[in-house]
Amino acid sequence: MRRVLIIVSLLILVVAVLFFYFRYAWVFGEGAKSGELNFVVHKGWLWKTYEGRLIQTGIKGQAGSMQSNEFNFSVVDPKVAEQLMVNSGKVFNLHYLEYQGALPWRGQSVYVVDSIISMTGTRDPAGLVVP
Repeated sequence: MRRVLIIVSLLILVVAVLFFYFRYAWVFGEGAKSGELNFVVHKGWLWKTYEGRLIQTGIKGQAGSMQSNEFNFSVVDPKVAEQLMVNSGKVFNLHYLEYQGALPWRGQSVYVVDSIISMTGTRDPAGLVVP
C-alpha cells in the first residue's frame, strides 16, 4: 500500500510540474506588433512590473469606420522599458513572446515584449508617419 501511495504522489508531482511549465514557462508563440506607443508604466503592489499599451490603427470596423486596436503588454527587461518610456507617443515595432498564463513577477499580461525591432516618429491625424 505504501508503494502505491509513493507512486501516485510522484505522478501527481510530475503532472503538476508539467502543468506549471506548459502554462507559465513555455513560450506558446512569438511575433511582432506595430503601432503608436500609448504608455508604459512601472506599477505593482508586491512585484513592480512594467505594463504598456500599443495603439494599432486600422480600417476594419462596421460600415467602413476606423477601429483602434489596443495591444496590452508587459516588459521584463528594465532597459527596454526605459527606452519605451522615454519615447512614448512614437511608432514602434515590438517583438513579443506569448505565454498561456501570466505570472505576478513577469507582468499582468500574457504578452511580454522582449525587444524593440524599430522606432519611427509619430503619426499625424491622417495616419502618415512623421519623422
